[in-house]
Amino acid sequence: MSHNAFIAIGSNLGIPKENCIEAIDIISSNPDIKITSKSSFYQTAPVGNTKQDWFINAVIKVSTQLNSNILLSVLLKIESKMGRIRKEKWGPRIIDLDLLFYDNIVIKQKDLTLPHPEIQKRNFVLKPLNEIGENYIHPTLQKSISTLLKESKDNSVVKKINY
Repeated sequence: MSHNAFIAIGSNLGIPKENCIEAIDIISSNPDIKITSKSSFYQTAPVGNTKQDWFINAVIKVSTQLNSNILLSVLLKIESKMGRIRKEKWGPRIIDLDLLFYDNIVIKQKDLTLPHPEIQKRNFVLKPLNEIGENYIHPTLQKSISTLLKESKDNSVVKKINY
C-alpha cells in the first residue's frame, strides 16, 4: 500500500541550497520513495538561536511503501550520511529533514510525533508546504495548510528564491 508524506528540508551550513538539492537527490534515489511534488526554495531567518546564518528551506511530497518509522529512519540516516551532528536545539545544521505528515496518521511515540508538532508555528515550513499542499487538512487541527498560513503569528522573513 502506498502512503503519502510531506518532508521539510533545510540547511544553513556550507552551501545550503546545494545541501538541500543533495538531500532531495538521495531521497529520490531510494527505490521505496517517489517524490511527487517539490516546492520552491525559500531563504528564511533562523528561529530560536538567531545568531547564525539564514536557512534555505523547501518541502517535498513523497509516495512510499515504507511505514512512518522506517521512513523517519531513512531520513535520519541521510542526515547522518551528509554530516549532520546534533549539538544544540535550533542550532546551525548541514541538513535537516523533518517528517511533517504521513497520510492522516496521528502518532505520539518517543522518537516520532505526527503530525510534526511545530508546523503551524513556522512560516518557513508553512510557505513551501502551502505551495504544494495548500488544501491538505492538518489531521489534528482540522484546518487546511493555507488557513494555517493565514492564521500564523510567525512574522519571520521567508522569501522565495530564484537561483
